[in-house]
Amino acid sequence: MNIISLLKRVSLKSSKLYIPSLIPNTHNFLRTQTPLVALPRKMSKESKKSSKYEYVKKFEGNDRLLPNCWMVIRIDGKGFHRFSEVHEFTKPNDVDALNLMNAVAENVMSDFTDIVLCYGQSDEYSFIFRPRTELYGRRSAKITTNIVSLFAASYVFKWKQFFPNKELKYPPSFDGRAVLYPTNETIRDYLSWRQVDCHINNLYNTVFWALVQQGNLSNHEAQQRLKGSVSGDKNEILFSEFNINYNNEPEQFKKGTTIVRKKVEIPLHCDAKQESSTENQPKTKIRTKITHLHCDIIRDDFWNENNIL
Repeated sequence: MNIISLLKRVSLKSSKLYIPSLIPNTHNFLRTQTPLVALPRKMSKESKKSSKYEYVKKFEGNDRLLPNCWMVIRIDGKGFHRFSEVHEFTKPNDVDALNLMNAVAENVMSDFTDIVLCYGQSDEYSFIFRPRTELYGRRSAKITTNIVSLFAASYVFKWKQFFPNKELKYPPSFDGRAVLYPTNETIRDYLSWRQVDCHINNLYNTVFWALVQQGNLSNHEAQQRLKGSVSGDKNEILFSEFNINYNNEPEQFKKGTTIVRKKVEIPLHCDAKQESSTENQPKTKIRTKITHLHCDIIRDDFWNENNIL
C-alpha cells in the first residue's frame, strides 16, 4: 500500500510540520512524531532595518593590497637601544637575544602558513607572503596588526626560555609596515638590501665595541674615531689593533637569519612485526620542517637550492 495514502492528517506544532504515527509494526519508522520541515520564523520589522548609526562604516578606508604581488610585513623594535641596555644585552651581539627573535619569528611563520620565508637581523624581521595569498582579504592593517601583535606577545611568552635568570623589566613593542614587490627580481633585491644592511651594521658595531671595551674609548670617542671610515678602514682597525679577523666572526652576526620551510626525510618507527611485513616499503617519510639558515641570500645558490620563487 502506498505510504502517501495512509497519511490522513497533518498537525502543525511549534512552527514545524509533523506526521503522526499511523503505521504500526514498521520498525518505528513513523512511531513517533517526526519533524520534516522547520518553517522559518518571521523577522520583526526592527531586525530587518539597519541601525541608523551604520553609516559610520563608510569612513573606513579601503586598504586592500594589490593582488599577485609579493607581500612583505616588516616589524622593527621600538626603542630597542634602551631596551638592550636596561636588560644588559651583550655587546655587540647577544646570541640569546638573537635566538629569541628567531624563535618568535618561527612561531609567527608556523601560525601563518602563507609565509614562505622570514629574514631577521638585530631587532627587525621581514615576513614574505606568497603573491597569491588572500589572507584577511589582503587588508593591509588587518595583516600587519596580526603579525605585530603575535610577534610582541610571543617575545614576552618565550622570554624565560632564553633568559631564565633575567627578569623582563618592561614589555617590548614593535612597529610594522606592509610593502608590495611586483616581481621576483624586486623581492630578491629587497632581501639583498636587508642582508647588506646587516653586514654594514654588524661591521660598525663590532669595531665600535672593540674600541670601547678593549680600546678604553668612550662612546663619543669611538664614534669620532669611526666617523667617515669605510669598510676597509674598519677591517684594518679590527685586525691591526685587536687581532680580530672579521671574516671569522659567526655567520649569524654577519648574515642574519633566514627561515624557510624545507622538505626533509624522517625515519619511520615500527615494531618487529611491522618491519617484517613492510620490508619492501620505504623506511622514511617526507615532512616539511621550518629551518634556520645563516647563509648568503644575495647570490643565486640559495635560490637554486630553495624552490621559493
